[in-house]
Amino acid sequence: MALCVFPQSKYGSHYHFHNKTTISQQSTRKSAMAVRMSAGTRLAPSYEEGNLERPNWTGKTPLSRLVGALISFKPLFSLLKLGARQVLISTAEKTNVPWRAMAKEILESDVYKEMDTIQNKDIIYPDYYLSPFHAYDEGNLSWLAAAEVEAATMSIMGRAIPDASSIAEANEIVRGNWLNAIEQHHQQFSGNLKIRDILDVGCSVGVSTRFLADKFPSAKLTGLDLSPYFLAVAKYKEKRNPQSSTTFQWVHANGECTGLDSQSFDIVSIAYVFHECPATATVNLVKEAFRLLRPGGTFAATDNSPKSKKLQELSPVLFTLMKSTEPFLDEYYLLDLEKAVKDAGFINVQTTLTDPRHRTLTATVPY
Repeated sequence: MALCVFPQSKYGSHYHFHNKTTISQQSTRKSAMAVRMSAGTRLAPSYEEGNLERPNWTGKTPLSRLVGALISFKPLFSLLKLGARQVLISTAEKTNVPWRAMAKEILESDVYKEMDTIQNKDIIYPDYYLSPFHAYDEGNLSWLAAAEVEAATMSIMGRAIPDASSIAEANEIVRGNWLNAIEQHHQQFSGNLKIRDILDVGCSVGVSTRFLADKFPSAKLTGLDLSPYFLAVAKYKEKRNPQSSTTFQWVHANGECTGLDSQSFDIVSIAYVFHECPATATVNLVKEAFRLLRPGGTFAATDNSPKSKKLQELSPVLFTLMKSTEPFLDEYYLLDLEKAVKDAGFINVQTTLTDPRHRTLTATVPY
């Protein structure tokens, strides 16, 4: 057992809900079906990189400094946060993601009963996690954020593949390419190591966890997150729409020091988390993933790509709004993630654009 300042927390009680199919379940089932259709298909995406190493609205460039100065002006910052939120909601609903209806469904449910089964009341939150981000003053530590995150995730998929005919198709491409990158890396570099245990760090409300379970149905899935609100929604959704062939465990802990046993997982996945963290936290997350993986195990991280042509060419309005809700975005784009992964001890480090906006990095723990 690892010795950490963040205590380990494992919960798993159950209670019954009615069987009415919900809006979010319908969307999730369609998306999962799309990924299942591509399971076993080796996709070979080729997406265009920009001419820069990172967008010129990040780092210490004149443009980045100008955006930083605008954001630091509090009255304008408040307007930008409000504007960013409205853009997210309107963009989602224009692409047939019922944002408000999905959030209402969660907020008016019995999800609150799950908090006591999930929350580790002894947890120590790092300072960066207590900062406002994603246009929420409480960050991820609120019911509203937990109720809206799945709709926001679906909207991200739609923005990543704007030509997709539906959110299900966008999910098929984004999630399918990410999952296939993990599978192919593991098959190539992990020999005969069977995939028995998978850890999804920063699992949020369990969307990525469920996709991992669908791709690797014989594995035991553990979803870990710092937000008990998100985990309560994940638990609630699992009960409403169970995947009978998969065993889930939801853990309220810090991914930098989980308290979980060393060498207890075959895959550790971190999806869309690093851009929300300061660089020191990202490095710690990578080191902890190395500790948790068995020899031959696969590490996978997917997130915004600094080399994405789409991100490098964002309009000034959009990247200003985005930076107003992502306080650690510059640190993410300036960090050499491949080097951090190699420094942690990983080998076979590979990075590819798995959709026009996002990269997937995969690596192996040496035998």
